Amino acid sequence: MLALVRALKRRERALTRDAVVTTLYNCIIGNHDLKLVFLAAVVCNLAAATSLTLLDHARVSTGKPRRLWLLTAALAGGTGIWATHFIAMLAFSPGIASAYDLGLTGLSLMIGIGMTAGGFWIALRPGLPAAAWIGGAQIGLGVGAMHFTGMAAFEVAGRVAWDAGLVAAALAAGAGLGSLALATTLRDGSVRVKLTGGLLMVAGICGLHFTAMAAAVIVPDPSVALSGTAVPAEILAVAVALASSTILVLAFAGLWLHLRDERRTALESDRMRGLANAAVEGLVVCDGDRIVTVNDSFADLVGVAAEALTGAALSDFLGGAAAPPSCDAEMPEAPLRRADGVTIPVEVIRRVIDFAGRPHAALAVRDLRARKRAEARIAYLAHHDALTGAPNRTSFNERLAQEIALARAAGRPLAVLCADLDRFKEVNDLFGHAAGDALLRAVCAAITGVLAPGQMLARLGGDEFAVLAPNLDATAAEALGEAILAALRQAETGPAGAIAAASLGIALFPHDGEDPESLMVQADTALYRAKQEGRGRLRFYEARMGLQVRERRQIEHDLRHAVERGELKVFYQPQTRIDSGEAVGFEALLRWQHPERGTVPPNLFIPIAEETGSILPIGEWVLRETCREAATWEKPLRIAVNVSAVQLHAPGFAELVHEVLFTTGLAPARLELEITETALIRDLPRALATLRRIKALGVRIAMDDFGTGYSSLSNLRAFPFDKIKIDSSFTRSVDTSEQAATIVRTVLGLGRGLGLPVLAEGVETSAELAFLGAEACHEAQGYLLGRPAPIGAFGHLTAGRLRAAEDAA
Repeated sequence: MLALVRALKRRERALTRDAVVTTLYNCIIGNHDLKLVFLAAVVCNLAAATSLTLLDHARVSTGKPRRLWLLTAALAGGTGIWATHFIAMLAFSPGIASAYDLGLTGLSLMIGIGMTAGGFWIALRPGLPAAAWIGGAQIGLGVGAMHFTGMAAFEVAGRVAWDAGLVAAALAAGAGLGSLALATTLRDGSVRVKLTGGLLMVAGICGLHFTAMAAAVIVPDPSVALSGTAVPAEILAVAVALASSTILVLAFAGLWLHLRDERRTALESDRMRGLANAAVEGLVVCDGDRIVTVNDSFADLVGVAAEALTGAALSDFLGGAAAPPSCDAEMPEAPLRRADGVTIPVEVIRRVIDFAGRPHAALAVRDLRARKRAEARIAYLAHHDALTGAPNRTSFNERLAQEIALARAAGRPLAVLCADLDRFKEVNDLFGHAAGDALLRAVCAAITGVLAPGQMLARLGGDEFAVLAPNLDATAAEALGEAILAALRQAETGPAGAIAAASLGIALFPHDGEDPESLMVQADTALYRAKQEGRGRLRFYEARMGLQVRERRQIEHDLRHAVERGELKVFYQPQTRIDSGEAVGFEALLRWQHPERGTVPPNLFIPIAEETGSILPIGEWVLRETCREAATWEKPLRIAVNVSAVQLHAPGFAELVHEVLFTTGLAPARLELEITETALIRDLPRALATLRRIKALGVRIAMDDFGTGYSSLSNLRAFPFDKIKIDSSFTRSVDTSEQAATIVRTVLGLGRGLGLPVLAEGVETSAELAFLGAEACHEAQGYLLGRPAPIGAFGHLTAGRLRAAEDAA
């Protein structure tokens, strides 16, 4: 029974629906002139398109232009709706006499324009929620009010009855479709959206009109007479024609504005695209989430043609970039999804610009891949050596601090090994820096090959390396050090026979130190001792080593201030002709009289001065002092000054010699600079170039310690020296060693063959002097002929003949 009732109700609803449709159909087909109905539809379309186009102009304008566009849009929309209504009314044929009340007809026009203006104004309110929906509903209800007012103006010889259901349906259709039309139109400014909104507006107007017309039932009544003020349909047609003409004018005006805006937009787009394509960064102009235009750089980033991106959703490629059109924002890093599915990091800067008369978002998209690679490289180099790839000092110190904390907590030992290559500088000097770099890389590979897991090799700088070995006692640390030295000796590590020999210093935790700084200092101290004891070996740190290192550092410190404190003195040793016994000059010898240490031997402080670089100011002081002193001698004896390899290779040394000679007034021929062979071998071309400039001044050049260096004969051929000095180690043995005597005879014969005078150093006995005289040696110096002393002790040699005779008397 219940099912039967439900079926009857469904049939009743279906019949009602069919009756409504039939009523509407019969109303349109049976009671209307279809040609005028079609005209009403055309006018309605024109009115909707025109008003919505003008509304779009009002939306993107501000101030007075906005109000003007809004009023024009309301005028076009309201007039068009009114014209649509009355054209459709003219098409309506009730079959009896009819006319139109002038006052109510005019009122309906005012209602149509006013309600449309109110709806448009509400729709453009920025702070009102769902403003477009409310404004559309306002317009729909306004259409209803205009329609029923117009129907009230319709006078007919009969009575009009209304179907309340159809009236409600008409109002609902007008309000609903009007809301949807306005909300759709104001979503964005594209032609497609405007067309959709216009069709919805036409549907709402026509739906309301014909549904409301179907709701009116006219019952003829001859007793009802038309009022005398009613306007005949022919006059109304003229008014409707004027209204339609107005709509047409406004429609053409709106079309012209639309075409002008599109042309301006196209020109602006082309201009901006030309400028944008000149940018390296990707540039995007978008309206909300819709891409308006992009440059070629952005198209290359996403892997899609620029034309294909127009109209696409920005969120398909760049998530989170959409924002309210009035806000600027920066995204330091964001993922960009390429068309091939690859995600790349980009930086996005968003700014609001005016584009085609409306606010748009402009996004600068910068590819961060190159910067990411550079940052990764910088991060790597911050903790690794660029040449060898080994961890650097920073990484080593961090790891050492961690391992010490772990070792302290677990109560286990830890070893630190410091390694330094032996004579690495000579490899660079002989074979070049490229060979030195290859040697360093080979050393890293050789040491890494003997390390166990958990042990760490680091390059601290230059040719200095360090090994961190957790959980190693003294025995295991020594075994590891010997394995490293053996690996370096056996490995093919150097070019042209350059072997990577090294010295090692070892410090243990906690025995030698309990913090990273102490351990590194102790290991370095042990390394220094290993080098002092002959290189190529390892040494453990001992407490007495620290005292020696501190002693050396104190000497370094005092030596830097020795000149200004007046602690350095120049002693002079005579150089004598062997055949006549006449003094021909002096060699200047440096002495250091320390106020606390007493006399510091030259073989102790000279190497330290050369290593620390303090030899440069000391050497300049010696040169000035000796030249100044020699310039005061009455007898023009020569003065010989030793020149360190550090001085010879220092920039501007030749200029310094010239300036000293000019300042002191010493004749250049009286100055003799003594150069060792080891000073030449460091950088032979540079050394020879400096010596040639010095010799061009007239200064004499002597080769000191001949026979103790490298490639002596090639050096003599490369540069025309003025004198050869035989090292004292050969001279002191000529009367007891046949080998030494043979070497001295050979050097003397070489000097005679080259036309160079030869001076023998270290002559201490008469037998040595007699041997040299018999072999025709030119000059000699030594304790036998005069010990080094202040110049005052040799006044009888530096004075002229008259004063010398007076001194003798």
